[in-house]
Amino acid sequence: MEQRLEERQVDRAAARLGEIQRAVSAVVVGQDRLVETVLVALLCRGHVLLEGVPGLAKTLLVRSLASVVGGAFQRLQFTPDLLPADVTGTLIFDPKTSEFVAHKGPVFANLVLADEINRAPAKVQSALLEAMEERQVTIGDETFLLPEPFVVLATQNPIEQEGTYPLPEAQLDRFLFKVLVDYPALDEERKVLEYHLGEAFPTAQCITSLDELGELEQVAREVYLDDRIRSYIVNLVAASRRPAEVGLGDLAPLIAFGASPRASIALAVGSRALALVRGRAFVTPEDVKELAPAVLRHRMVLTYEAEAEGVGAEDVVERLLLAVEVP
Repeated sequence: MEQRLEERQVDRAAARLGEIQRAVSAVVVGQDRLVETVLVALLCRGHVLLEGVPGLAKTLLVRSLASVVGGAFQRLQFTPDLLPADVTGTLIFDPKTSEFVAHKGPVFANLVLADEINRAPAKVQSALLEAMEERQVTIGDETFLLPEPFVVLATQNPIEQEGTYPLPEAQLDRFLFKVLVDYPALDEERKVLEYHLGEAFPTAQCITSLDELGELEQVAREVYLDDRIRSYIVNLVAASRRPAEVGLGDLAPLIAFGASPRASIALAVGSRALALVRGRAFVTPEDVKELAPAVLRHRMVLTYEAEAEGVGAEDVVERLLLAVEVP
């Protein structure tokens, strides 16, 4: 029997999360939904793939969030000549002791921004993605645990394919969410312009700590997830593998591979965190529906037939949400 959260616990946690969200949104103007999604991922200690054109404040978002929660931030610019040791670290010879000493790489931080991750070759991508999965790095004969929390936010540019190395599907599965970053509204873009033209550009201030963030994570893990919602999550993910069973037989030739069990886990933990951010002690089907595109869009492999017919992952997810029975 799950222990229900007390109302005052939820209110206190939601209030603190609201303060964190507002502190980041004060700097990252026009991306409130993105800020909320990344905060949900942080509560789940899940990695996020951000896809959007340049100039949409992706770097500013990650740096500001790190400042607000008091975490260490590192930015990695992925390029074709990057080496795995540039990410994880390497052994350096110390002439004083005549020994090799492990030098930790920039991956040893709480929030790591992997900028344009698809510009580095597979060997470098694998080095980072292994750290994401195992949350540890081996340098020489020593294995070092990464700091807690450890969250990678990777970016990729959807409009440039020249000189890129697309992430394999198995590696994409390591990301909790894939978020599409859109342009801000006109009034929000005007506000951004005014900030840059003026002298009082806002900066993110630390208003919490990693210890308090850990306490908020624990509250999120205790948000009530009803058995019917759990079944709904499993049925939704299973429908991406066998769409004919929910009356979508025409989608079967368009889906080569459906979402993995990681999708079910991501929907469950993400929905709990989203419910807490919204001030609730229980998950609703709407929470699941809202996160479904971010969880499923990068976990399904569509066929060439789908591409020929102009059917994308967004279209498939939308039809699955309409077809699977909601509790």
